[in-house]
Amino acid sequence: MHPIPSFGVILVDHGSRRAESNDLLLEVVAAFTAATGHSIVEPAHMELAEPSVATAFDRCVAHGATTIVVFPYFLLPGRHWDEDIPRLAAAAAAKHPGVRYLVTAPFGLHPLMFQVIEERIEHCLAHARGDVTACELCAGTDRCAMRGNSG
Repeated sequence: MHPIPSFGVILVDHGSRRAESNDLLLEVVAAFTAATGHSIVEPAHMELAEPSVATAFDRCVAHGATTIVVFPYFLLPGRHWDEDIPRLAAAAAAKHPGVRYLVTAPFGLHPLMFQVIEERIEHCLAHARGDVTACELCAGTDRCAMRGNSG
């Protein structure tokens, strides 16, 4: 995909009281930006943390975006995708006449999700066997360990 200077992307998650959860979205934004070459990509949290959807929208416009795509970084559709994020995006857009926006579908049943699930399962099983190091989420923890009764 070729980056379009007037095109902005907002990756929005739920938001958390845990800083490490919110910080992970910053890593997602950086990786997405590097992978796609989009020049205007902003993180946003639906609630509980900053930046908000409104702040991210303002930043996109300040960088020259006239079309903004809001991607709900959620696995499945639900009330947040159906109601909350569209409401927040509409309120943010109301301050910027002439700027168009689109709220996309979340990941859902995208066919590549099954590949991602399988790769994560295989990596975690290999880590539990001691064949590979822990993934970026489990590094330094015992979360990716085989558990159960021995009897």
